[in-house]
Amino acid sequence: MNRPTDPHNFVQATTATGTTEGYMPGFGNDFETEALPGALPQGMNSPQKCNYGLYGEQLSGTAFTANPPERTWCYRIRPSVKHSHRYEKIDLPYWKSAPCVDPDVISLGQYRWDAVPHSDEGLTWMTGMRTMTTAGDVNTQVGMATHIYLVSESMEDAYFFSADSEMLVVPQEGRLRFATELGIIDVQPQEIAILPRGLVYRVEVLEGPCRGFVCENYGQKYELPGRGPIGANCMANPRDFKAPIAAFEDRETPSTVTVKWCGQFHTTKIGHSPLDVVAWHGNYAPYKYDLRTYCPVGAILFDHPDPSIFTVLTAPSGQPGTANIDFVLFRERWMVAENTFRPPWYHKNIMSELMGNIYGQYDAKPQGFVPGGMSLHNMMLPHGPDKNAFEGASNSNLGPEKLDNTMSFMFETRFPQHLTGFAANEAPLQDDYIDCWEDIEKKFDGTPGMK
Repeated sequence: MNRPTDPHNFVQATTATGTTEGYMPGFGNDFETEALPGALPQGMNSPQKCNYGLYGEQLSGTAFTANPPERTWCYRIRPSVKHSHRYEKIDLPYWKSAPCVDPDVISLGQYRWDAVPHSDEGLTWMTGMRTMTTAGDVNTQVGMATHIYLVSESMEDAYFFSADSEMLVVPQEGRLRFATELGIIDVQPQEIAILPRGLVYRVEVLEGPCRGFVCENYGQKYELPGRGPIGANCMANPRDFKAPIAAFEDRETPSTVTVKWCGQFHTTKIGHSPLDVVAWHGNYAPYKYDLRTYCPVGAILFDHPDPSIFTVLTAPSGQPGTANIDFVLFRERWMVAENTFRPPWYHKNIMSELMGNIYGQYDAKPQGFVPGGMSLHNMMLPHGPDKNAFEGASNSNLGPEKLDNTMSFMFETRFPQHLTGFAANEAPLQDDYIDCWEDIEKKFDGTPGMK
């Protein structure tokens, strides 16, 4: 079955896959899907001859001996060696990788940016990426980078994959299509997409211009956080993650494939589309997730839990309980705690916190943290509510209150995040952000009682 809006005549699976057309539900599931009947071998992975003259190929996201292994068997028109030829290095000057420490940039501080404006220049997924911060080391596969993407043009006969990283995409404006080897994922604001390391895809504009945030994960792939005493329900439920059904294109046309490898970009020329996987099965796949299905939990009597209760996905590090990256969501929710200062309290944190605003107003900063904007509070740098937020929360009537019209997120990492030259010099930095705490008053006068 062909999607009517697809200019490239994708052939897509027609089997029933659940309640969302074109997708299969479940996080980390072992999926199987075929776009042509009988294309997927049964009972074995590597038959002597595959049906339709297809080639069997395994895509591995972990070492062979990892437990559990993450891998997908693909049955494709051509093996991937036909999608790779001689490489030529290219420059994407705004896309940076760690380590990227600019000696002329000070990363020590509290920073906030307005939304990066759209450009008059036509920008694709690759040319429109703007790196804001980097952390860790891409060569040792630890750490991360954060980016803003500005996309106004679709990639035409051009494809991309990152050997460095898994990509978490958070749209803020516009609608994008990720046409991947394993199927089609469409995303819009209030949804996210997760694109595994090594997956080939093309990015198309469905409704633009498009702007959003990307967390590039150099380390272990994202998983659902442990719920501990919360139990089996709430937070992000596995069934709400959607993997695409098989879809392929068989097109003989000059094309380019660009690879990000150890922080550098190389391109190769081929004579066909590499999106030629007719059937696949496995647990290493792209996903989309609707953030509106995230079920927050919180205090129902007093005090304010740590923001870890809002974790959607976590990428573990080698240190138990300390993430390489946490993706944390602050969405609409009820506030009911009694005798409690309800916004996030003042704190210094071993983790570095980069926040982005998808829409609405964030409760700890009523002014200045705009949709499309970002803030950075690096490790062990103090931050918290401004005066207005503090005074409002300290003196408000503590009846049940719906925190409405808000959706912000946090990319939190165990590593310090270093600003790029773009973040420091070209992005719309709010130079007066540090002054938001300037008018906080001393209330202590040595006498007992509430002030």
